[in-house]
Amino acid sequence: MKLNLQDIPRVKNISKEDFIKHYFKPQKPVVIEQYIKDWPAYTKWNLDYIKAIAGDKTVPLYDDRPVDYKDGFNEPHTTMKMSEYVDLLKKEPTKYRIFLWNVLKEIPQLQKDYTFPDFGLKLMKSLPMLFFGGRDSHTFMHYDIDLANIFHFHFEGKKQCILFDQKQNDHLYKIPHSLITREDIDFSNPDFEKWPALKNAEGWECELQHGEVLYMPEGYWHYMKYITPGFSMSLRAIARHPKNFSKAVYNLLIMRNYDNLMRRLKGQKWIDWKNEQAILQTHHNK
Repeated sequence: MKLNLQDIPRVKNISKEDFIKHYFKPQKPVVIEQYIKDWPAYTKWNLDYIKAIAGDKTVPLYDDRPVDYKDGFNEPHTTMKMSEYVDLLKKEPTKYRIFLWNVLKEIPQLQKDYTFPDFGLKLMKSLPMLFFGGRDSHTFMHYDIDLANIFHFHFEGKKQCILFDQKQNDHLYKIPHSLITREDIDFSNPDFEKWPALKNAEGWECELQHGEVLYMPEGYWHYMKYITPGFSMSLRAIARHPKNFSKAVYNLLIMRNYDNLMRRLKGQKWIDWKNEQAILQTHHNK
């Protein structure tokens, strides 16, 4: 048995008007296959190029170990020179990933390789972020703290993407006071005996190739698995739906601070309680 996922629609290219009408307003995902063919990045950006221009940069690395109460918010598990990291990616499968690596701050010259696309949404120009991963590495199923509209541009290799909207929360074993589901769920091959509520979840999937853009609507859950080593860049636009905007403000100002406080006060007991609640609440909602 597999997750109930439909293919994310694909278009070769799209106008601003069609994007707003068919995907942004109804809040549906789409893959745009040839939108960035005129970017220098389309032909230049690969792992060798990144190694050449950023090899001496020290980069933060994350793996798929469970959250520990001692971990700070988005605190890396280790660091490495970018040149060593690219060599590792090419040599063997690794769990180590880079995420939320700010292009503008780290390698300003990369800005010359792309332009901000006009999809009819105001993009946050200070926040283009890069994400890297080795073969078979993956993110936890999560959604972004600001519930932004995300445009995810993929470079080199292939990447599996599984999405759910916020209406599926009751089926996903969401961890309370956080933005993730249970970390021990393998969304690329879930155990339905252990996680029966997942049978009721309805989502979307695609396989992203070099140069393709995935639009993820506001607050969409996403799980990313690198089928081959590669990297992506995300551009984002603020949540426009009032409910999502207010949720984003709550997450940033209250939820994150409350969770950090409880980690300090209760330690691992707080993490364990949240993991237990994810199961109890999900099965209660069935």
